[in-house]
Amino acid sequence: MRWSFPIGRLLGSELRVHATFLILLAYVGGSAYSFGGLDAALVNVAYVLALFACVIAHEYGHALTARRFGIPTPDITLLPIGGVARLMRIPEKPGQEVLVALAGPAVNVVIFFVLWITAGLSFEAAPLTGGMTFADLPRELATLNLILAAFNMIPAFPMDGGRVLRATLAMVTDRVKATRIAAGVGQVLAVGFGIYGFYIGSFIYPIIAVFIFMAARAEARDVRLRAMAKTETAGNVMATGFKALGTSLTLEQAREAFDRERVAEFPVVDSASRRITGLLARKQLDDQYHTLGAQAPITRVMATNVPVVQDGTPLAHVLRLLNSAPAVAVTDATGEVAGYISHRTVMDRLGR
Repeated sequence: MRWSFPIGRLLGSELRVHATFLILLAYVGGSAYSFGGLDAALVNVAYVLALFACVIAHEYGHALTARRFGIPTPDITLLPIGGVARLMRIPEKPGQEVLVALAGPAVNVVIFFVLWITAGLSFEAAPLTGGMTFADLPRELATLNLILAAFNMIPAFPMDGGRVLRATLAMVTDRVKATRIAAGVGQVLAVGFGIYGFYIGSFIYPIIAVFIFMAARAEARDVRLRAMAKTETAGNVMATGFKALGTSLTLEQAREAFDRERVAEFPVVDSASRRITGLLARKQLDDQYHTLGAQAPITRVMATNVPVVQDGTPLAHVLRLLNSAPAVAVTDATGEVAGYISHRTVMDRLGR
C-alpha cells in the first residue's frame, strides 16, 4: 500500500504502518495536551497505541484463519481507520469466508473478556482529555474491544459483518448476486450513518460513511470482475465501432478530435499497417500539450506497448496483460483488428 512502511514481521506476515497513522498520533497527543498537559498527552498516545495493538490482533485473527485454508497473507497495514490484512484471495467457499470474517471480532471478544475479568469496565474516563489515567487504560480497552467487535459485525462492507452477510447469502444464491445484495445493504447503512453524523454535528461519521459506501461499491465491482474473468472472452468485452487517431496526427489535431468526439481516450492506429499501436488519453494530452507544443506528434505522448490477442482469448488473460499495458488490441479469426480493451472499457462493461 502506498505511503506505508514496514516495521517488522510477525507470524509470517509483514507489519506495515501507513504514514497517516503518525498524523493521528500527533493529533491525539496534541488534543490531549491542550486539555490536560503532558501527562494527558502521554496517557492518550499510549491509549491509541494499545488500541491499535488490539486492531493488529484482530487482523491476525483473519490472517491466521485464512492461512488454515491455504490463503497467504503477505502483510498487515495499520491505518488511522483500522487495519487491513491483505489476503491473496478471498475464500470461495461461503463457510470458509464466514470463519475468516468472524475470526477478527472473536479476537476482540477474547481480549474484552480477559480485560473485563482482570480490570473491569469503565464508561467514565474521557479519552483525548485530561480525564483518563494510566490506571484507566485496561478498563477503557476492555470497553473499546467490545465496541470494536460490535462495530465490525455491522452488515456493511468492508466490515466483517458485511462479509458474513455475503457468505450467508452465497449459500443460497451465486456469489455475484450475494455480493450485490450485501453491498447494497452496506451502502444504505452508510447513507444512514452519514445522515446521523450530520444530525449530531459530527464530521467523523460522514467520513466513515463515505468510506463504507465506496468500499461496498468497490467490493461489488471486484467480485463481478472476477466472475467475468472466468467466463467472458476478449470479444465479449472489447470496444467496437470505435474512432481512432492516426500516428501522423499532431497534438493540436488530437485535441480537436477529443473536443469533437467527447471521449476520454482514443486508440492510435498505425497509418500503414492499420494496427493499434498505442492509446492516447485526454489527460496525457493535456499534461504534455504545452510542454511539447501543438505541432508535436501524438506518438511522443501516447502510451505504447499494446499486445494483440484473438477475440476468443479468455478475459482473465487480457486482465493480466492490462497490468502492464495501456490497452490490448483484439483481432478476429482473419487477423483483422476487431476492437480493443482498456481499463476504461472493462469498467464500462462492469457498469452496465
